Amino acid sequence: MRITKYTTIINKESKLTELLKEKGLNYKTSNTSLTNPRDIVKMMNDVFQLNEMAEEYVYMIAFDTKNKPIGVFEVSHGTINTSILRPREVFLKALLVGAVNIALVHNHPSGDVTPSREDVHATKRIEESGKLIGIGLLDHIIIGDNYLSFREENYF
Repeated sequence: MRITKYTTIINKESKLTELLKEKGLNYKTSNTSLTNPRDIVKMMNDVFQLNEMAEEYVYMIAFDTKNKPIGVFEVSHGTINTSILRPREVFLKALLVGAVNIALVHNHPSGDVTPSREDVHATKRIEESGKLIGIGLLDHIIIGDNYLSFREENYF
């Protein structure tokens, strides 16, 4: 499976936001899509070492109609215990890459995967915003000593 990490930049001439490919790599897996939280967690830890980061990072994985990843974006980098997550930054990137669905993944450096009130609130805002523009939120996963899937825990 091809994993491509993008960032966004402002084009100096047009002043429009554009995608910039940061890196691409072939990730060995038996699946051709990321269909369950365990697969997503494994990929995020293998490729981005999310379980080893000392500050909070929030990533968005953009998917096509068959849930194959078409792009991975770092949407926020915070402090030891907080990171800002806003729908605008998430969906700007999702729309630029042509996503049909997305998944959010972030780490808790403390190792405790219990979602904060802010985690739950931000997830609901992202899900509601996605419904308005037609991009589904497949899951929000917190990685720490283990992981927590909002979908598996019926947060939405």
